[in-house]
Amino acid sequence: MIYAYTRSQALEDGVLVDVSEMASEAGFRYPTAITADLHARITPNEREKAFGQSYEGRLWDVIFLASFAARRSDTQDRCSFEVGLFEADEAFPHRTHRYTLSLWMVVGPGDQGEPVITIGFPEDF
Repeated sequence: MIYAYTRSQALEDGVLVDVSEMASEAGFRYPTAITADLHARITPNEREKAFGQSYEGRLWDVIFLASFAARRSDTQDRCSFEVGLFEADEAFPHRTHRYTLSLWMVVGPGDQGEPVITIGFPEDF
């Protein structure tokens, strides 16, 4: 038997992070969450904050680009998109890196069968 979270359990346990408020600002009509792995990856460290990076800014980039991918995918229940991420090492020698995150946005049924959106890394699905 494979254990599976309900969406509400996943949100309660922190497996998913609710981002519905910001997603509605970007035009999403359904409850939206990101995976815990994506949440951790876009949370800036102290060095990145010193460079002006913020969680809200990074999250907006993810959601905004997801909204473009959704429009481009038309009626598909899954689409892929990429987000550029600036990262800085906290430890010496303090290198900076630019990464491209490959992400998925999936529209699926919620606990009651209602449409919900989840954004994360392909391996999270």
